[in-house]
Amino acid sequence: MRILLTAALLAGSASAATYGPQLEGFAYPHPLHKYSFASQGLNLEMAYMDVAPSGAANGKTAVLLHGKNFCGATWEQTISELTRAGYRVVAPDQIGFCASSKPEHYQYSFQQLAANTNGLLRHIGVRQAVVIGHSTGGMLATRYALMYPDAVSRLVMVNPIGLEDWKALGVPPISVDQWYARELKLSADSVRAYERATYYGGNWKPEYEKWVDMLAGLNNGPGKKLVAWNSALIYDMILTQPVVYEFPLLKVPTTLLIGDADTTAIGKDAAPPEVKAKIGRYEVLGKETAKKIPQARLVEFKGMGHAPQMEDPAAFHRALLEELNR
Repeated sequence: MRILLTAALLAGSASAATYGPQLEGFAYPHPLHKYSFASQGLNLEMAYMDVAPSGAANGKTAVLLHGKNFCGATWEQTISELTRAGYRVVAPDQIGFCASSKPEHYQYSFQQLAANTNGLLRHIGVRQAVVIGHSTGGMLATRYALMYPDAVSRLVMVNPIGLEDWKALGVPPISVDQWYARELKLSADSVRAYERATYYGGNWKPEYEKWVDMLAGLNNGPGKKLVAWNSALIYDMILTQPVVYEFPLLKVPTTLLIGDADTTAIGKDAAPPEVKAKIGRYEVLGKETAKKIPQARLVEFKGMGHAPQMEDPAAFHRALLEELNR
């Protein structure tokens, strides 16, 4: 761990950039729109990009669901590849994340986020789509496909978390207050060290710095406490609302795109050694999950971590388009 932290410090110092509570000041790759709606007695804004095909239109829409430490903007390269292939692409930021509202009080559930997403899609005239979810977005994509199967033509999950029930496997309870205290300490250096070790197999490229800056700048900006509080509530949702038991209920064609060197597991750092050793093993989890989901296909990226779409964009997007063209 000391080696990783030292390497992270050498890679760059703490981010000097700060962004507003809805990521004001950070440049998105495409125009950002806001969907205004009421939820749980609150008036909220859900930010999203809606990008038209740049190639010959195929009449299909792809919806991209980001992960916990990601935003719609981190799908930048995937948006380019899909629009070039003829897709309309919708990439929202979920409530509590990035450029969307950070409510002071909100009952976070994957059902609620799925309903919010469905409301957005209906608002912009999307009745059916290919749904692609990465990391926590994979858990949300699963819930969305279970709730709205007729609205999903195909489900693609990119290194989704929630392939196992960490709590049941021995991760100790973590309270919202504990999550909040942890999130208040987040820095560019801590983000970089974690992502280097978990997302990229110990490697680092200069282009990853943009996303460290994005996350650290949001978490250390003028909305720091509100951002950290929402993040804590979201971590509690992730840890306490497993989807793994419902994979056999999925009724849509599903593809798993898995970097098999991934070791992501929520709460892993708080778990005893014997628990740490058995969770977050994607070289095993990908294969196990493919067996649980009807009509599932598994594509593995050998030696890649949690974000293969960023680690090797060419190989990832080639595989993604091959699956979508099946």
